Amino acid sequence: MVLPIVAYGDPVLRKVGKVIEKDLPKLDELIANMWETMYKASGVGLAAPQIGLPVRLFLVDATPFAEDEELPESERNVLKGFKKVFINPKMVDENGKDWVFNEGCLSIPDIREDVSRKDTITISYVDESFKEHIETFDGILARIIQHEYDHLEGILFTDKLSSLKKRLLKARLSNISKGKINVDYRMRFPNMKKAR
Repeated sequence: MVLPIVAYGDPVLRKVGKVIEKDLPKLDELIANMWETMYKASGVGLAAPQIGLPVRLFLVDATPFAEDEELPESERNVLKGFKKVFINPKMVDENGKDWVFNEGCLSIPDIREDVSRKDTITISYVDESFKEHIETFDGILARIIQHEYDHLEGILFTDKLSSLKKRLLKARLSNISKGKINVDYRMRFPNMKKAR
């Protein structure tokens, strides 16, 4: 089932996600709905707070980046078919060089900005079978994972912009929170009762 994506301004996007217990009812259904919602909105990542649930869960499918001719072939090969569920992730390390990349967010449609992040991360998490993993990622994968992880910490990519850039975006962000935006996927706006 395609769920509405929560828009900028909703308090759920500012909450730190709660740990998911192994016996959470209908977890498989929730994950399936999140995949369907993400694909319908043409996203490469989706975090549970973006569908209104303040829990520690996000998923990533980096396959669309495998088509980017500007990336080295070795990185494109890693991105091809990369599809993972991250439950109860914990950032172990962020290191390497700072690099800038143009980011967007399904909860903040039609706004894209350059964001600086570390190029290598190590993260621990459990998958949908609650099998434990500790993995290191770099490049685009690290970027996508950092962006989604931030959602679980109540952080948005716009928080990482300069104060000047934030002031310049203030009116556009306000319009998003009021539903004054056209998108081709379902959204739930903080100042409206129903999704549209």
